[in-house]
Parts: sequence; C-alpha cells; structure tokens
Amino acid sequence: MTLYCDEIHDEERAFYGISHAKLQNCTFAGSADGESALKETADIEIEQCNFLLRYPLWHTDRATILECSMTETCRAALWYDRDIKVKHSTLGGIKALRECTGICLENCKIDSTEFGWFCHDVRIKDCELTSEYPFLQCTNMEIDGFKMNAKYSFQYVKNVTLRGCELHTKDAFWHSKNVTVYDSVVTGEYLGWYSENLRLVRCKITGTQPLCYAKGLVLEDCEMIDCDLSFENSAVTATVSGEIMSVKNPVSGRIIADRIGEIILENKNDSSCEIVTAEPCASV
Repeated sequence: MTLYCDEIHDEERAFYGISHAKLQNCTFAGSADGESALKETADIEIEQCNFLLRYPLWHTDRATILECSMTETCRAALWYDRDIKVKHSTLGGIKALRECTGICLENCKIDSTEFGWFCHDVRIKDCELTSEYPFLQCTNMEIDGFKMNAKYSFQYVKNVTLRGCELHTKDAFWHSKNVTVYDSVVTGEYLGWYSENLRLVRCKITGTQPLCYAKGLVLEDCEMIDCDLSFENSAVTATVSGEIMSVKNPVSGRIIADRIGEIILENKNDSSCEIVTAEPCASV
C-alpha cells in the first residue's frame, strides 16, 4: 500500500485513479481550486484528511474514511461510490452523498442539503444530520441512534428500519414502502402520507395531520401528542396510549386509544374502521 502523508493539493484530479493507497493528514485546498481529487479510485484508506474542494470522491470502490473533515465548500463529495465506510467524520456541503451503494456511516456529523439521494444498502449508526431534503428514493437502509433535523425526509424510500432515533422533520416518509420505526421520537407535520406498510412501534409522534392516505399502516404502543386530523383516508391498525387530539375519516382497520378528543366522520358509510376508546369522545 502506497502512503501519502502530510501533503497539500489543489490541482485538478490530484490522485486520479490510484488504488491500494493510504492518505494520512492530507489537505485538499488552494488557489488552483482543482476538482475531483480522488476520482475513479479503489481500495483506499483516508485518515485525518481535510477536503475543501469539490467532488473529491466520485466512482470510488472500497474506501475507508476515518476522522476526516469535508467542509461546506466540499460540494457533492461522494457520488457513484461502492462499499464506503465513513467513521468519526464531518460531512458538509450540498449533496454530500448521492447514488452510492454499500455505504456505512458511523459517528458522523453531517450538514448537507439534499443528502443521500438514490442510495442503496445504507447503514447509519450514531450520526447527526442537518438537512432539508434527505434520503430521497433510498432502499435497504438500517439506521440506529440517528438524530435528524430536516424538512422533506425519507420520501419514496423502500425497505428501511430505524431504531432509537430522534427525527425532527416535515413530510417524512411520503410514498414510502416497508418502513419500520422502533422506539423513536418523530416530530413534524404531515407524517407518512401515501405510505405503504409503515409500522411505528413504541414511538412518540408529535405534529399536525399525521398518517393520512396510508395503506397497511400499523402503530403499536405509540403516543400521539398534538396530533389532529389523524388517519384521514388511511387503512390503519393502531394502539395508542394517552390522547389523540382528533381522528378524521379513517377508511378501515381498528384504532384503540385511551382518549380521542374528536372523531370526525364526514360520511360514515365510507368507513369500516372500528374506533375504541377507554373514555367517551365527541363525534362529528
């Protein structure tokens, strides 16, 4: 393995096409403003390096990135890559991860708009993300101990499992398929619209108009805080502790809750959903 240590590069394609190499304590910055420093590389280790220039890792196969920094000027850092592990690193800049397969992110701090689009076979553990539109059309994801602040997250994803996460978001899981969320906090608006087979287990859900137009929706032992106009046009099976502010026009299934502030059924003939509460509630 070739070692490159304590080097500074700003030229175009500084290490284009290298393989079986290790970069340690290198910096990619300078007046030449060169792009694509490690494009078309394979079997590389990158440790304690700083990336300030655009598109550093495109079409890279089999890489380990450890204790590295990609600043906000490092635009579109990882694209079209396969089998990449990123640990104890910071990722900044718009579109930091896209169209990659076999990605592992562990103990990373990420601040990136449009993060993680069209990625497959993704593992995320103990990471923090600030984004606007993350994880569009991703498939086969395992996420654990994840903290996220975003807006339009997990749209059109398939086959995703989340455990012990804190998701502060808006419009999460729209059009998603086969998503399961365990023991997590989900705060936002319009959660899970148009989803299929979305399952929430022991989760705390907060926000207006959640879980509408859903098919195969399941809630197990969840809390719903400040959730009004819930489950509209959804096929749902739910057990909820505490109060649901209001339920509106569920299509089918069964909803069990301690209390429901208001049940709105605009056309009772269109709903076969059974609603069971421990305490009486108002109906409209």
